[in-house]
Amino acid sequence: MKFVYPLIAAGILAACSQSNLDSMSQSPKVSGDNQVEAANTFHYQDHHRPQFHFTPQANWMNDPNGMVYHNGEYHLFFQYYPDATVWGPMHWGHAVSKDLVHWQELPIALYPDQHGWIFSGSAVADVNNTSGLGTTDNPPLIAIYTYHNEAERLTGSKNFQTQGIAYSLDDGRSWTPYADNPVLIGPDIPDFRDPKVAWYEPENKWIMTLAVDDHISFYSSPNLKEWKFESDFGIDAGTHGGVWECPDLIKMPVAGSDEEKYVLLVSINPGGPNGGSATQYFVGDFDGNKFTLDDKFKQDVSKIPSQFPDGLVFADFETDFSEWTLSGTAFSGGPVAGNYPNQGGVSNYIGKRLVNSFYKGDAATGTMTSKTFTVEQPFINFYVGGGMHPGKTAVNLLVNGKVVRTATGPNNERLEIASWDVSDLVGQQAQIEIVDRVSGGWGHINVDHIVFADKAAHPDIEPAVWLDYGTDNYAGVTWANVPEDDGRFLFIGWMSNWLYANNTPTDRWRSAMTIPRELQLYKAEAGYRMRSVPIDELDKLRTKSFIEQDTLVYGGTNLSALANISSAQFELNATVDAQSAKHFSIDVENAVGEKVSIKFDRSNNQLVLDRTQSGKSRFHGSFASEQIAPLDGSAQQYQIRLYQDASSTEIFVNNGEIVMTALVFPNQDYKQVTVNAEQEIKLTQWSLHQLQSIWK
Repeated sequence: MKFVYPLIAAGILAACSQSNLDSMSQSPKVSGDNQVEAANTFHYQDHHRPQFHFTPQANWMNDPNGMVYHNGEYHLFFQYYPDATVWGPMHWGHAVSKDLVHWQELPIALYPDQHGWIFSGSAVADVNNTSGLGTTDNPPLIAIYTYHNEAERLTGSKNFQTQGIAYSLDDGRSWTPYADNPVLIGPDIPDFRDPKVAWYEPENKWIMTLAVDDHISFYSSPNLKEWKFESDFGIDAGTHGGVWECPDLIKMPVAGSDEEKYVLLVSINPGGPNGGSATQYFVGDFDGNKFTLDDKFKQDVSKIPSQFPDGLVFADFETDFSEWTLSGTAFSGGPVAGNYPNQGGVSNYIGKRLVNSFYKGDAATGTMTSKTFTVEQPFINFYVGGGMHPGKTAVNLLVNGKVVRTATGPNNERLEIASWDVSDLVGQQAQIEIVDRVSGGWGHINVDHIVFADKAAHPDIEPAVWLDYGTDNYAGVTWANVPEDDGRFLFIGWMSNWLYANNTPTDRWRSAMTIPRELQLYKAEAGYRMRSVPIDELDKLRTKSFIEQDTLVYGGTNLSALANISSAQFELNATVDAQSAKHFSIDVENAVGEKVSIKFDRSNNQLVLDRTQSGKSRFHGSFASEQIAPLDGSAQQYQIRLYQDASSTEIFVNNGEIVMTALVFPNQDYKQVTVNAEQEIKLTQWSLHQLQSIWK
């Protein structure tokens, strides 16, 4: 569960005064039943409303929580704020399904109480009544979740996140918080949250997998009420570009073998492969006490130390800006010794001072431009932090007055190493420009230590293996208690990104879940890897289908026209023989020229999801972007599955070995899918399916 501190500055959480916190600790006065009944008075036909993805009937949703199968129903709880379409004091919303496709939203399950807001967590079927909160004949469902005590946070406490439990004896329809909550109070660490609990059969105990700042802690309990620390994992593995969240420890068979391994899912924000939030995973073994990485997998997720080569220091910003031309007021304070007042966390700069445009806050704007110089070295290396607004809070390299290289901040006060390869510009005249053109949130830029060098600098490289390379699959976990005769590991994620989640262009509701997916562990040439495969139950949504084979594509081929299917919700399946083509693409388009393009760039071994022309994007500067995933360009054939809904594109390549999930907000529905290739390719088999709404 992400805690969005910038919203406080924006005033969204300012209403959460102590009196409001006190009122939230009382019995809620707004009935969840009344809220759902009111929401049922309209149909799910809002602009951009997904038609085969779960969305709340109204208001804000984020992380999936408490996912458990019980008595023929899949329970989906979720982070929910019932009073607005932006993040606020968290509750647990609730929905159930018998098939993972059609959902019934139920009243709010858990409300904030005297211990705090209800952040993310999990739920289990305590079939042996180890908790003693049910009976042998009616064992309880137990929800395990994080309490976030905002009042404690505001006092400066570091123990404002604790773990609590609640129980249900009526199939999850009503919940009773445990009288002796919280059941786990952690060390002095602010980020102590998102418990995922599972039964560990060899030792007859429960294991809690908990996100703690930038690593995972494991706890054990015989009864879900008393917890013992077991071990930590992850300080030296995976990527740490942000806070670790929403973990899930899963014991899985390796496809095609008798082997079993443990997979640990860990969401991170920021730090994703294409910006913002994403989910990495690890493969290894768990012995009831500690998680140990598989040796080969460990090589793929071990840190490569940073490098910043020596060179000619162009600017160290230790004295003044006398060599620079300034405009506006953002840089009026001169070089800054770290933070301005009301600013914290500026770090990882060189020397005593740096460029910091947080002059009198984010409202100030301006530019500073260097003297002209001749590019003589192949690399320009520097440190940059602050706001992530490409082109607006940025460092630019100008040649003939035009921007030829640019870098922006990471939405973090910590400065990170950046490097430009300028070998093609050697001998040309250039200038460096530092700009702050943003007066809202994260409207500032931090820069230091610009060096001309013969080698590229790079920050610590913390490699990760990603579950989904798209920008919009976060905080996903698996359902507990799935029947053994099913045997699948069923997953769903929150389909958004903390970069822009509060600003997406929807009105009555905000956020959706991904389509449910089956996770499969297999052994590839690179080692253990995960597949994400759309569940078979989605097939029941097909209302009109067209199946064809051996279709040659040279130039552009409109598959929608061939299939006589024009629908805003569809599924495309295709096996592509790329032959000698180095590039081909699948474009999903509308009548006004907007599109999302899936590009297979075999020459650069890249799969690119391009939403730069997808429609609405002004709500965040980084939304109109290209997202990149690794692709085996030497492969001859690619198996492709694409699901398109009103505001999302989900692409699964080679049976889910490569996955990209992305939000899109076209002004008109996409109803056309076209395959483009500059050299001939063959669709050896393909099918297009119109999908019906789950809400009708």
